[in-house]
Amino acid sequence: MQNVLNIEDARRAANHDAYSFSQDWFSHHIPSIDRILKRLRPTRLIEIGCYEGRSTSYLIERCAEFGALQIHCVDTWQGSADLSPEKMDGVEQRFDRNIATAIGRAAADIALRKIRQRSDVALAGLITERADPFDLIYIDGSHTAPDVLVDAVLAFQLLRIGGVMIFDDYLWSMEPALKADPLNTPKLAVDVFTTVFARKVRVFPEFPNAQCYVEKIAH
Repeated sequence: MQNVLNIEDARRAANHDAYSFSQDWFSHHIPSIDRILKRLRPTRLIEIGCYEGRSTSYLIERCAEFGALQIHCVDTWQGSADLSPEKMDGVEQRFDRNIATAIGRAAADIALRKIRQRSDVALAGLITERADPFDLIYIDGSHTAPDVLVDAVLAFQLLRIGGVMIFDDYLWSMEPALKADPLNTPKLAVDVFTTVFARKVRVFPEFPNAQCYVEKIAH
C-alpha cells in the first residue's frame, strides 16, 4: 500500500518546536552528507528505510534550501531481520509527526510521498510508472546482502546521470565482527554492485567508509 502522508493531520499532532527520536544512527554522518548535498543540490530524492524520520527530517530541512523538494519515503514500518516487529511499536507514528515538523520548518514547498511497501516493490513501481529521474537515493532499508543488492540495482535505474546513491551502514554486520556472515552485511552487496557497474558508477574514495557514496556516470 502507498499513500501521500496527510500532512495536515500530522501537523496537528506534531510539536513544531521539537522532534521526537528514540535513536540516533544518523547525526555522525551529517558532515559527509552535507558535502554531497552542497555539491549536488538535490530536489528529487528517494529514501529507502525511514524509521522515525531522523535522516528524512534532516534531508527535508537541508534540501529545501535549494528549492521546492520532492521526496519519496519507502518503508514497511514492519521491522526487518535486525529490527523485530516489537521494536517498531510507535515508530511510524513518530515518523509522521517528525516529518510534519520538518515540513513546517522547511524553507520551500515539500511534496512528500510516503510509500508503505517493501523497497523492491516500491522501486519497481516507480520504474513502471516512468518516474522522472532522481538526484539522490539514500539506501538504508534491509541490511542483508541480497536485499541491498536488489535495492542498488533498481535504484540505479531511477537515478539521473550525475546523481548520487548513498549506502548507509557499509561496514555493519548483524553478528559480531569476527563471526559475521557476509550475507548479513551491506558491504558484500555494495562491493558486488560497484564491481559489476564499474563502468557506470564512480565511488567517492575521499569519504569515511561507514557509508559508501556512489555517483552514476553512465546509463
